[in-house]
Amino acid sequence: MLLVGPARAPRVVDRRVIALSDPAVPTSRQPYHAVMGARASDAPTLERSLRALVERVTKRSLAALLKTYRREGRSVRGVGLVVGSVIDPATIGNDHIRAHALEGQLFRTALEHAARTARVACATYLERTLYETAATRLRRPAAELKRVVAELGGALDGPWRAEEKAATVAAWMALRRTH
Repeated sequence: MLLVGPARAPRVVDRRVIALSDPAVPTSRQPYHAVMGARASDAPTLERSLRALVERVTKRSLAALLKTYRREGRSVRGVGLVVGSVIDPATIGNDHIRAHALEGQLFRTALEHAARTARVACATYLERTLYETAATRLRRPAAELKRVVAELGGALDGPWRAEEKAATVAAWMALRRTH
């Protein structure tokens, strides 16, 4: 989500998806699932190559988006990420669940690194406490934030999904930090 305007009255002006994997390499969508299915002798090399690919694609995708916005005369000064968990994957006993946690960690850290490389401030928020965090930072009740965010989606064509609303809240906090 790209928000503009003063933090007290933001507007959503764009929504785009940042590529985190390479469509030409299907295993890059769930790299740790691929590693789980690999022979033990091949797993470390596969993991390194898929991690590097995800990091490269993410960095390139974010850089291209920022370049597009600059060409449009927009200056992105902050990025907000919403994640489901920041649990340490090493603490998870189930291999399949651990693979999901490792993928979440990889995609989050790849985005954080891409933002740092682009010299854009980046903050990461937990989905389950997002509205409480936003209520404190934006100095508005969570219920009001939910109402306003629901209305902000009216400016865009198509459905206004939960993950887009969450991204909007994170972008709103980034907008607040930079004004």
